[in-house]
This record gives sequence, structure tokens and C-alpha cells, in this order.
Amino acid sequence: MENLLSQAFHLSEFRVGQKEIISAVLAKKDALAVLPTGGGKSLCYQFPAVYLKQLVVVISPLIALMKDQVSSLKQQGIQAGCLHSGQSEDEKREVFAQINKGGTFILYLSPERVQKEGFRNWILKREIALFAVDESHCVSQWGHDFREEYAELKILKTLRPDVPILALTASATPTVLNDIAKNLQLVKPER
Repeated sequence: MENLLSQAFHLSEFRVGQKEIISAVLAKKDALAVLPTGGGKSLCYQFPAVYLKQLVVVISPLIALMKDQVSSLKQQGIQAGCLHSGQSEDEKREVFAQINKGGTFILYLSPERVQKEGFRNWILKREIALFAVDESHCVSQWGHDFREEYAELKILKTLRPDVPILALTASATPTVLNDIAKNLQLVKPER
């Protein structure tokens, strides 16, 4: 793991908690992770995509954040893309064409996109290593930033119980963490 960390991400070591989170995901376990802002949450889902050479789907609430992540990954030579309302149909087709080539790909999308019937049908037919729910406190009615669309993300576990879910947030009380686990239907999540 350390060799890949150095080669693909140009990092000399994992930060506190990252290796344990990544190990849980690689063991196909659901996980709840609280890491402070700047604590390296994104590596926890980016690393498994590169390590497993598979598709990882990341649910993120902000288009600007998605674009920044995709740009950064592409600069590192890691295949990534995002789907959002501000894109043309050609841009969306290009993302799917890249995914269809197989191998490592990190796909960022909004919680609203997960609710679309076309997307639901699509994920049933894909080999997916991981669903990562960034800013997962948005799932909890007790969180400071509850979003209705996040509450519907339980559909991921319903459609694909075989795919682990990694719920990430920078801050959450034990009550919020329990609510996240319940609302995403996580199965015995590592914490």
C-alpha cells in the first residue's frame, strides 16, 4: 500500500486513520469516517479506486468541489470525471466513454443524480468497488446541514448490497453518526 501511495499520490505516508479506513473498504466493509477538514478524506476513496483498478462513485454536494477534485486527479494521471447539471450532453457522454474503457475511474456526482432512474439502472450493470458519501452529515436529520436528497441515498444499499459504502464527514456527534449509519443502511460499519 505504501508503494502505491508514493507512486500514484506522491505521499510518503498515510495520515492518522487513513490506512484503517482504506483497509476496511478494501475488505468490502461499510465504514463511517470522521476526519477533520484537511485530514485527507478524499484519499480514503481515491486510493481504493487506484489500488483495485475499478470504478469508485463519490456523492458530493458541491459542483465546485467535484470539479476541483477531478482536475487535481487528472493532473496526477488518475482517471476521474463528474456528472452535474451544468454539463452539456457531449461532456456527459465523454465521462461515460471513459468509464466504459474499464480500470481506475473516480466518478463524482450529486445526490440528486443518484435519484434518477437512468442512473439507478446504470449502477446495476457496473462493476463498482465503492460508494463514497462525502459530507455524510447531510444524511442526518440531526446534522447541521441536512439535505433531503442525501436522505434518499439509502437506495445505494438497496440496489447494490454487494458494494461497500464509505460515509465521510469532518464532524459528527455520536447521535449523528448513528443516524448516518441507519439512514444509509450501513451493515456493521467500521468506525
